[in-house]
Amino acid sequence: MSHNDSPANRPDVLRYTAFTTDPEGGNPAGIVLDATGLDDAVMLAVAADLGYSESAFLTPGPAALGPTGRSFTVRYFSPQAEVPFCGHATVATAVALAERAGPGDFVFDTPAGTVPVSVTASDGVLRATLTSVEPRVEDAAPADVEEALAALGWRADELDPGLPPRISFAGARHLVLAAATRARLADLAYDFDRLRALMLRLDLTTVQLVWRESDTVFHARDPFPVGGVVEDPATGAAAAAFGAYARELGLVPAAAELTLHQGVDMGRPGVLTVTLREGDARVRVAGAAVRIPG
Repeated sequence: MSHNDSPANRPDVLRYTAFTTDPEGGNPAGIVLDATGLDDAVMLAVAADLGYSESAFLTPGPAALGPTGRSFTVRYFSPQAEVPFCGHATVATAVALAERAGPGDFVFDTPAGTVPVSVTASDGVLRATLTSVEPRVEDAAPADVEEALAALGWRADELDPGLPPRISFAGARHLVLAAATRARLADLAYDFDRLRALMLRLDLTTVQLVWRESDTVFHARDPFPVGGVVEDPATGAAAAAFGAYARELGLVPAAAELTLHQGVDMGRPGVLTVTLREGDARVRVAGAAVRIPG
């Protein structure tokens, strides 16, 4: 533990929840608007104390990215490790910044790359739209899929054959597995250590479990044992990766808007909007965010 990790040196931590307008819904994130001078050990300790799936730590961004106060270097920590990118903490952070600096465009310099975020206000609700880094989709090895299913307690015949397993990246790597029924998705009780071991070996941030309700509406759940969290309530990075996956497999048109419902089975419902644009490989993920009182 760092020598300067004392209560006196702990930064102010804001608490916001993303992909919802209800403080009791969505995915909570910690936000440190000024992490200047904090070392990795302190940031990890703050994230662990908070216990949310991720917390974001900001310092002023390089001048080349944009004007001071609109561009930031951002790092993301789960309770157990740093992650390269986190969508829900990005959305929450952008809304927190917009409350202070006004809606408009921000630029985040993240370990995964440069992520532009735009915040708009409508009827008193602030919504942030992030633009992912360039995504990529790759095959998942059959043996790895078999191990994931074993850790989840799922059978191969409970998967949707129309949405085959893939590993998708849009800032972080996610294994996409599609359940054939909503009931299969709802019943999640997995082997934490076994799934975590597989995810560490494959460098996965979450497993993106989905069920297709219609052509453009999906339900998702995201086990996150590598972060020390059983399940992430609303996962922007995984939503971006899923948008890339859906396009790559031809499940949706080149230009499409998808709705992902997540957190319902946890009692923290959230809604993520995924937008694909023709001719632009990057994926946009949008949602509201609100401060958690207290």
